[in-house]
Amino acid sequence: MTEIAGRNRLDEEESPYLRDHADNPVNWQPWDDQALEEARERDVPIFLSVGYSACHWCHVMADESFADESVAEVLNENFVPIKVDREERPDVDRIYQTLCQQVSGRGGWPLSVWLTPDQKPFYVGTYFPRESRRGMPGFLELLEDITESWNDSEERAEMEDRAEKWTDAVEGELETVPDQPHEPDEDAVEQAAKAAVRAADREYGGWGSGPKFPHAGRLHILLRAHQRTERDVYLDVVEETLDAMANGGMYDHIGGGFHRYATDRDWTVPHFEKMLYDNAELPRAYLAGYQATGKERYATVARETLDFVERELTDDDGGFFATLDAQSETDDGEREEGAYYVWTPEEVQTAVDDETDAELFCERYGVTRAGNFEGATVLTFDRSLDSLADEYDLTDEEIKDALDRARQQVAQRRDERARPHRDEKVLASWNGLMIRAFGTAALVLDEAYAEPAVAAAESVLDTHWDEDEQRLKRRHKDGVTKIDGYLDDYAFFARGTFELFQATREVRWLAVTMDLAEAIEREFYDPEAGTLYYTPKDGESLITRPQELTDQSTPSSIGVATELLDKLDHFRTDDRFAEVAETVIETQGNNVKANPLQHASLTLASDTVTYGTLEATLVTDDKPEAWLEEFEDRYLGSRIVAWRPIDEEEYGEWLETLGLDEDPSIWADRDARLDHKTAYVCRARTCSPPRNQLSTALAWSEHML
Repeated sequence: MTEIAGRNRLDEEESPYLRDHADNPVNWQPWDDQALEEARERDVPIFLSVGYSACHWCHVMADESFADESVAEVLNENFVPIKVDREERPDVDRIYQTLCQQVSGRGGWPLSVWLTPDQKPFYVGTYFPRESRRGMPGFLELLEDITESWNDSEERAEMEDRAEKWTDAVEGELETVPDQPHEPDEDAVEQAAKAAVRAADREYGGWGSGPKFPHAGRLHILLRAHQRTERDVYLDVVEETLDAMANGGMYDHIGGGFHRYATDRDWTVPHFEKMLYDNAELPRAYLAGYQATGKERYATVARETLDFVERELTDDDGGFFATLDAQSETDDGEREEGAYYVWTPEEVQTAVDDETDAELFCERYGVTRAGNFEGATVLTFDRSLDSLADEYDLTDEEIKDALDRARQQVAQRRDERARPHRDEKVLASWNGLMIRAFGTAALVLDEAYAEPAVAAAESVLDTHWDEDEQRLKRRHKDGVTKIDGYLDDYAFFARGTFELFQATREVRWLAVTMDLAEAIEREFYDPEAGTLYYTPKDGESLITRPQELTDQSTPSSIGVATELLDKLDHFRTDDRFAEVAETVIETQGNNVKANPLQHASLTLASDTVTYGTLEATLVTDDKPEAWLEEFEDRYLGSRIVAWRPIDEEEYGEWLETLGLDEDPSIWADRDARLDHKTAYVCRARTCSPPRNQLSTALAWSEHML
């Protein structure tokens, strides 16, 4: 093991985050059998550091400690240092992040964990400064203290005893299922919506007092509850939150797209990294808000965000890259957080030709000499268009034209700045979220949005999917595909391809979805436990086999998978998928009942299983424009757009593509009437009469809520 222990092996990895640490004097190892075996042979603790490429404090800890020779000497001599990219290994991250939250009440990245040689944790934290300050222990001192304790037999015994207890606690939270199943509550969505209203910040929007994170799942819960109850307060909270995020600094007012979160209560200063998953989930929330309210501003935010993803996070093969860093270089060559995005009045005046246009821009976006972030300004909507029009004695159109001119010129100037680093790995799960967002936009806004979704889905199939093995890999970068897929990879990608079928009317995407769903049942469902686990049955042995029950920065994979299986049951001639979905919801019933808001995706899945989904079976040989317009004007909550050909020969080919020898329920007895295109809208096994106008059929469904 000397060969391994004596060098840093991260130069062999494809992850940009890991490669960033390949030049550290720390002898970093990737999480693999070699590194774990080394810890056992040397009988030393593992120091596990988990982070990701766009993480600001990960960079800070690396600069302070991991680049330091004296820190490296202690780490290399007394520990096996392992570095993990949490975006590549979410299973490892979830286990030890859960522990950190249990022990300290908070989590985050960088995640720092000390483990026994058999992976059991005995000390955990997040960022540690090199030297002690502000009540935080210094990293170097901590390493020396842990080394001394490990080499003392009595203290080591205490550490190992703590490791056993902590491991049991993590296993209890992540792997164990309730002893008794619980029938899903019929009012789970409304209970979650009430909790969301109680916890909402009604003054500034969103939840909490800062930092404030986007909670797309909560918005979907509120919208579904409003659809069912018509309680105004649910929609009010949605609008307050959507407005706050779009008007504040979390939204990029120049280039579109969202930063990770806001650091303050009023959404002014963001944490500047841009993550693919936020820019997938938030457009869907804004599109749902647009359907529910008709506010054009929400559609604009969705368009600009999707345009940003196409422009800046799409590779030549169509796949979507993972992140943009929070930091970028300034003119003097220093890397600073937010440097690419912030402005001073002088910089705006230099960028904009017309003095009045520049002045209006600064007024609109709050650009002042004092600034709001380290002497510069994060752009926000600081002044309304009406107030500017009154002050400058201009019409609204003149104000808009001036701001558009200024915005374009500021954007051109920004393009000359050093860009943030881009993490160019392509993750199956996050691509699935993005494909779903583009597919939804194709239904709600413009069919053209299906094109990038199709390109990305084709790319993931080419690089991540093994057709012979029917297995999905998680990550592709620079021609290398690696890591067996987790439940979120299968569930999110399948949900994306299912949306593609609904957006394009191409049955091949439904066939791909069904293959992925079969793999979900085969690889992740445990019928004895009655649940879907996050790791596959034959996956790597960790200290526990986790479930992903709660929504975090991405939706709960078990929630997304369960709702998807329930919907796909309509396209089967057996009831296997429905049985899995119903069993999982019953198994997790007590979790949903205890905290429906924390389990947002599971709550939505429970609601779909309980109430059913709206089925719009559209029998047509094309995609009638008038029918597509109906999806722009209506918020439908849980829905399936189930195209079916009029032409019987084509319909037979569809069944063959899906491997069916008889009609599934969603198409059975729903054929064209008088050879004309025909719409059927059904919910809870009750259907509208066949109609030649989709609007008429949908109007019928509104009485079924």
